[in-house]
Amino acid sequence: MMDCQHKIRVIGLTGGTGSGKSEAARRFAELGFPVIDADAIGHEVIKPGGEAETAVIQAFGPDIVSEGHIDRSELGDRVFSDPQARKKLNEIVHPCIKTQIRRRIRDLASQGHKTVILDAALIGESGEREPCLDGLILVTCRETTRIERLMKARGLTREAAAQRVRAQTPPDKKLALADWVLDNEDSLEGFLVRVESLARELKTYET
Repeated sequence: MMDCQHKIRVIGLTGGTGSGKSEAARRFAELGFPVIDADAIGHEVIKPGGEAETAVIQAFGPDIVSEGHIDRSELGDRVFSDPQARKKLNEIVHPCIKTQIRRRIRDLASQGHKTVILDAALIGESGEREPCLDGLILVTCRETTRIERLMKARGLTREAAAQRVRAQTPPDKKLALADWVLDNEDSLEGFLVRVESLARELKTYET
């Protein structure tokens, strides 16, 4: 995904769509860790005036524009059903996302933060861990659970949810890259307890 030089501990947080990775990120933020959300940055760079907006419209045509902005739902339908389209989109937006991530890491380091959580689904997609990471957290649960969660949270059909889940690298292929694995198969309460336990462990590195 990226490489960078920094004076801050960068802990990656990854997991497939519907795994609960975002819930973990929210809890880490509540517990005082700065969180960089790569997905949110991806949305920003294709907004009106964003660094990747013009290139994405040129690549995918004006029909993806609705009411003056890129319709992310329409764009998502295209790229999740077509691996070549997804590759094309990634080639446009990923360099912009990486630039923003580097900038935010530098800013956080200059503010005196000792640890930052980098929340990004695409960490480890190449089968290797990004050089800039000092640790990696992987959130896991069964594929069927992820599909059900996506259907409920986003109103997707089972087919559309399954398509999005299977467009990503299976999480078990990232197990060897991870320093910590957080299982999210049972209750949200139990999952958050595990997140809080890991947060306490990460805090010990800062003292």
